[in-house]
Amino acid sequence: MPLKIAIVGSGPTGIYTLKGLIQSTEPLAITIFETEAEPGKGTPYHPDINDRAMLSNIASIELPAICETLTGWLHRQSDRNLQLLGVERTTIGEREFYPRVVLGEYLQSQFLQLVEAGLAKGHSIDVKASHRVSDIELQRQQISLTVRSADDRATQYLFDHVVLATGHDWPETTEVKPGYFISPWPAPVLKSIPPSKLGILGTSLSGIDALITVATKYGAFLLDEHGDLQYQPLPDTDAFHATMMSRKGVLPEADFYCEIPYRPLAICTPNAMGQLIAAGSLGLLNAIFDLFRSELVACDPDYAARIGLGLLTVETIAPAYFRAREEADPFTWAARSLAEAETNKKRRHTVEWRYAILRMHEVIARAIPHLDEKDLERFHKHFKTVFVDDYATVPHESIRRLLALHRVGKLDILALGNDSEIDDAEVERGAIVRFDGESFAFDAFIDATGQHALSARDIPFPTLKAQGVLKKAATKAAGSLGGADDGIVRTGGIDLDNKFRPIFEDNLSNCLYCGSISFLLHKLPFVQGITSAREIGEIIAQAIVEEASNSDLIHPSMALV
Repeated sequence: MPLKIAIVGSGPTGIYTLKGLIQSTEPLAITIFETEAEPGKGTPYHPDINDRAMLSNIASIELPAICETLTGWLHRQSDRNLQLLGVERTTIGEREFYPRVVLGEYLQSQFLQLVEAGLAKGHSIDVKASHRVSDIELQRQQISLTVRSADDRATQYLFDHVVLATGHDWPETTEVKPGYFISPWPAPVLKSIPPSKLGILGTSLSGIDALITVATKYGAFLLDEHGDLQYQPLPDTDAFHATMMSRKGVLPEADFYCEIPYRPLAICTPNAMGQLIAAGSLGLLNAIFDLFRSELVACDPDYAARIGLGLLTVETIAPAYFRAREEADPFTWAARSLAEAETNKKRRHTVEWRYAILRMHEVIARAIPHLDEKDLERFHKHFKTVFVDDYATVPHESIRRLLALHRVGKLDILALGNDSEIDDAEVERGAIVRFDGESFAFDAFIDATGQHALSARDIPFPTLKAQGVLKKAATKAAGSLGGADDGIVRTGGIDLDNKFRPIFEDNLSNCLYCGSISFLLHKLPFVQGITSAREIGEIIAQAIVEEASNSDLIHPSMALV
């Protein structure tokens, strides 16, 4: 009998998992459960969730090929299909960014090709659209799923392996009171906002997406006679005005050109990081920072001198990194950043300090699960934001749109600082924002701060939660020397092994794999997007394929017996 495998979710993580599974030389029985009616598109790229104006923040060259590259898929589309997707054939390129819904169409095409290829290889693949997994129970040798179909009928299934590939976790209801939205998704709901004073918490791409969704209802972005992007409001929409806000009040940088594949680092290398990890958790974050600082000095000494890097610490690197941007007008800075990024792209010029931080985040990520409790808190509070800002740049078109809105008086930015209050109780609609003794009232308010980390207590499957096998990730207590008797604390996320399986001692199946992004962010803070989905999917698929190849020796669920 072939191993029975369930993949819960058919977005990017599920797709890359499927890609790895069908490489198995042993036949597999794979069932894919997808809540949406159209499997393979993924929530971040689904047309029912996103506005067509929303742009993805991954360039074609960065997107790991599935059956074919994104540019290859676009080139073979008909002119009519490209027109429907809103893509001009002459603009297709490896360094270009496309609307989220375009990536959704590409992913679905790749998903269907994988299903066809898997069937041709002798695997059994059953795709169940409009099916929601409502409960999970670990048994001794198998895993039970309770699945609800579109008509809400519940059916139970048994599997040898179950992969949770549900990606991001978004609330089912976003407008929790009139004019107050706790998420920018699903985007079509934001179209209900009337032309009025709009507040958006968050200035990253999620906040920009929310803004553009509303702005395109009350106007259009058009090129003028000089080829510059302008915003043309519709008649009777004078009341529409948006204010984006964040703690620092800065806008993200425009996507910057860099060499791909990455050049190897000279100092902050995987080998050097491995040596630090092997030395133990005591003082690990400071040792990591020393490597970071040495690499940055070697790559771009002028930048290092400009921010005073030699005197900086884990606690002071972020203020120095952001200082110039915080002191400048955000729109002036954005215009300058965009001009620099456009010039560098044409010249194929790499800004070395940006490139160094981008490459280092992947190496440093390896050490985060090994930090003790105090250093893990220090990392999240002080150091992480530098890397996130560096890699979370946005498409040039997004910056052009922000500048166009600002020029016609439709957009402002607020820096809230560290002590602000958002009050939705005192008003019938929207919210009031208070900081520095000032008060700003908004008729509509959107929290666009993005995906938040979840922990074991947030697991949405009641039986699995009641079984108590999912625990917060274990972290060494601060000051631990690494000995067997040293204490541990549980700080957040889910305690998983290196194959993304929950760690527990109960005599139950250990073949549940958690690839859901929101539960991984605590110990894997840079896990997001399609590149991370590929890495997670490959690791999980390899683990299952290895089990399948040994299935004639021992049943996988017997490993704990």
